Amino acid sequence: MAILGIFVSSLLGSMVIGVPIAYALILCGIAMMYYLGLFDAQIIAQNLINGADSFPLMAIPFFMLAGEVMNSGGLSKRIVNMAVAMVGHIKGGLGYVAILAACLLASLSGSAAADAAALSALLVPMMVKAGHNKATSVGLIASAGIIAPVIPPSIGLILIGVAGNVSITKLFLAGIVPGLLMGASLCFAWHWVSRREVIDTPKRATTREVIGAFRDGIWALLLPLIILVGLKFGVFTPTEAGVIAAVYALFVSMFIYRELKVSDLYGVLSSAVTTTSMVMFLVASALVAAWVITVADLPAEIIGLLEPLMDSPRLLMLLIVAIIIAVGMAMDMSPIILILVPVMLPVAEAAGIDPVYFGVLFVMTCAIGLITPPVGLVLNVVSGVSKVPFIDTVKGTLPFLIAELLVVLLLIAFPELLMVPARWLAQ
Repeated sequence: MAILGIFVSSLLGSMVIGVPIAYALILCGIAMMYYLGLFDAQIIAQNLINGADSFPLMAIPFFMLAGEVMNSGGLSKRIVNMAVAMVGHIKGGLGYVAILAACLLASLSGSAAADAAALSALLVPMMVKAGHNKATSVGLIASAGIIAPVIPPSIGLILIGVAGNVSITKLFLAGIVPGLLMGASLCFAWHWVSRREVIDTPKRATTREVIGAFRDGIWALLLPLIILVGLKFGVFTPTEAGVIAAVYALFVSMFIYRELKVSDLYGVLSSAVTTTSMVMFLVASALVAAWVITVADLPAEIIGLLEPLMDSPRLLMLLIVAIIIAVGMAMDMSPIILILVPVMLPVAEAAGIDPVYFGVLFVMTCAIGLITPPVGLVLNVVSGVSKVPFIDTVKGTLPFLIAELLVVLLLIAFPELLMVPARWLAQ
């Protein structure tokens, strides 16, 4: 129990006084090493290096780069145009456009913040002009943006795979159906929210316009198809998929759509490198604490505490989800994964919970944390891009947040909704 107290108090204490999370993880590891009489600066340095020296983690910079190129090179815009041509004419159609576009963009970038920012810039002015409430429109786009970490390629699922030693390919394939269920839940919530609004419905696109939109966007649609087919049939690993995604996005943006110039590459690469370096340093720092957690056998202590729940996997999973939601109100997705997965996954496995099922639900819950105040990274992004007060954005998000939480509860109650498609896709 003492080592658990040191783990929690040193980590939270460091964060409370303003220490960046990466350094707080290192300090947490040092505190536990001192308690166990294992302090050695060489062990810390070795774990920092080993933390970043991982082949699966190489997928992160490439998927980050693919996402940046996608937004700068016109792929996002064409995805939105296709969605408008398909469902824009339905009452409240622009809301369905946002959801459909978010699902398609999720299969390209894996970044909730990037997708939400792109959709906010493109769709919020159109939705307001059509007569939709601005705060509700922004709330919908924020909620749709968090589908990105669930549908592959997903940075969150890569981190789960590395932190928990779980097959990233299986996590990717298992994330498809839950991500689509989140999209479906948003469609129901949007229908309920927008049913009383007086709005202008755009004219139905002609067959020629629909074909034109698909012809223009087909190159963008091919990217997720290439990735998923390649992973399904073992043509390449998730890391190699990241390389293919980045190269493909660069080729299409520069030579087919011709919206990305050579002069733009420095800014795109710089942004991708900055984001990647933050994630990689977090991973390296987390391995210091993870090493001590393993040596101290901290999961065994937690299993002892949760022993009454070990015979009820659903109840245990519900408790884990509640903890993630609470932590997610104050922390971003990456540190939550790196801090909690090494502790919680062994507990879940001891209770008979499938690690792939655990990983996907963990990422779904972390994603929901991106739209929960007071931190809510995606809330802040869409609020800033759309120039809507933060509190109004929170209110606009509420019905969609509830809908996505209900999907998580549904998957806890009926795990086979996730596992049956996951097993079929992994065959």
